[in-house]
Amino acid sequence: MPETITDPRDPRVADFHDLHAGDRRPGTERGTGPVVVEGVTAVERLLGSGLRVRCVYGIPGRVGALDVPAGVPVYEADKWVLSETIGFRLTRGVLASCERPVPPPLAHVLVGANRIAVLEGLNDHENIGSIGRSAWALGIDALLLDPTCADPYYRRSVRVSMGHLLTTPLRVLTDWPGELDQVRAAGFTTVALTPGADVDLRSLDPAEHPRTALLLGAEGPGLSDAALAAVDVRARIPMRPGVDSLGVAAAAAVAFAQLR
Repeated sequence: MPETITDPRDPRVADFHDLHAGDRRPGTERGTGPVVVEGVTAVERLLGSGLRVRCVYGIPGRVGALDVPAGVPVYEADKWVLSETIGFRLTRGVLASCERPVPPPLAHVLVGANRIAVLEGLNDHENIGSIGRSAWALGIDALLLDPTCADPYYRRSVRVSMGHLLTTPLRVLTDWPGELDQVRAAGFTTVALTPGADVDLRSLDPAEHPRTALLLGAEGPGLSDAALAAVDVRARIPMRPGVDSLGVAAAAAVAFAQLR
């Protein structure tokens, strides 16, 4: 049975204290600490993922509807105590925390994939989450990130991805863009999505490029010169005259569908 929380500062729900305070938890470095998951759908996906769940916390109606594995602490509180704990009003009514997924070796990611997305310089958590959701829906098997990308396991990223980032093979490439050589050596055609390219993305036949790695850069600066120099193909999404580009999350979804 869930244990009732009446004190917003109860140490049993310390994973959820002051979530509004910033893009990383107080006292932790970027990319460390527990992953916080918001919303019924994302929490349900977490509970079925096999990841180590630390605890579940929410309002009684939401918590009671979840199939929580044995041994996972479950806490409930009224909406006002819950809001005071996390620092804002949570309309989704339930959260969970888990240990961070252990990143698989790059070789393991590549051997089990046909299409991957490679992100460079994306510092917006919601863009990363949206790309993660589109990737899962549109046939992308794994995500690779350069070291400057925002934390893909920050709660906003996970929330926007509907929890799919928790189960998508994902690795940060510490040697950037040098590790792209390993991607190419595994048989992937590396494709940089950039507005100034001469190649129309629609001309890339997925049957002729069965293993594709699509590079996406941050909105504004786009891909770096080093990344552009390291790819096989530079391609663009054709658009009406006068339109330079789409937002990176929208562009990613269009490209994922085209390359499927």
